Amino acid sequence: MKEPHHILEIRDVVKDFDGVRAVNRCSFQVRRGTITGLIGPNGAGKTTLFNLITGFLQCTSGQILSQGKRLGGLPPHEVFRQGIVRTFQIPRELRRMTVLENLMLVPSRQAGERIWSAWLLPWLVKRQEREIEARAVEVLRFVNLLDLMDEYAGNLSSGQKKLLELARTLMAEPHLVLLDEPGAGVNPTLMNQLVEYIRRSCEEKNLTFLLIEHDMDLVMRLCNPIIVMSNGEIIAEGSPEEVQRDQRVLQAYLGGPN
Repeated sequence: MKEPHHILEIRDVVKDFDGVRAVNRCSFQVRRGTITGLIGPNGAGKTTLFNLITGFLQCTSGQILSQGKRLGGLPPHEVFRQGIVRTFQIPRELRRMTVLENLMLVPSRQAGERIWSAWLLPWLVKRQEREIEARAVEVLRFVNLLDLMDEYAGNLSSGQKKLLELARTLMAEPHLVLLDEPGAGVNPTLMNQLVEYIRRSCEEKNLTFLLIEHDMDLVMRLCNPIIVMSNGEIIAEGSPEEVQRDQRVLQAYLGGPN
């Protein structure tokens, strides 16, 4: 069966909080194989929309579909099993575990998670652990963190933690990755690395990305198309050049038509 052209569809999504409308009838699509940017002023509703997609919040109305399947009502762990993973503005690494261990915990439904498997099928548990470790090493090599595989994750720099978050998403073998401000707190050198790894992940690993970012230079370098939110609504969508020329976008950011 041919895969749907759009990996994510947002259809007239609304989210109200005690009478305050944070997301207002949002509709857009994310094409497979793209790096799509989601931008807008603070308070535009971007992170709320991410939380709706990933099951941390439920829609007041509207539909969210991934590859034609409805995500509405699914808890975060079930959304994860649908091949959708996300990162957060502040990395959530397991500080007291090594970089390698952080990655090895990601794959779901591991045989070693069941007590009876460790007793009755120890050979299966060991074989799977070796396979997962080999994959984790390869991912760490891809994001240039292999030299830090035995370091505690809590000791990494802010930029290295962002790379670790990206590595953890790769371990999940997802279809769609949602990145929440990947450039926040990252120095220019690591930022260039992060941009390159996101681009390579899209091209070489066939991943699709939807990212929130306030760094317009990063967005314009990396994303196409770009979707713009303001006051909970989608106000523009297009290429970087089209978005930069859109008067509605200028007004949303600058507070006036000029």
